[in-house]
Amino acid sequence: MTARPRALPLDATLFEAARIMRDHGIGDVLVTFSGRLCGLVTDRDIVIRGVAENRDAAHTPLSDVCTAQPVTLGP
Repeated sequence: MTARPRALPLDATLFEAARIMRDHGIGDVLVTFSGRLCGLVTDRDIVIRGVAENRDAAHTPLSDVCTAQPVTLGP
């Protein structure tokens, strides 16, 4: 678990998510739409759904690679 999870909007790019993961030493970023959680993108998503599919990280939005509709629970 990440003590201070990071979030980006659905239209942010793979590049932005990768930089946040690198800068904060984490492996996932929450994805939001209108301030509400709508998905999750992991370092594996970036590699498998982005890099391996030859997508341009600077122009591919998180909406193209994130796992949508995550199931959440309280502590």
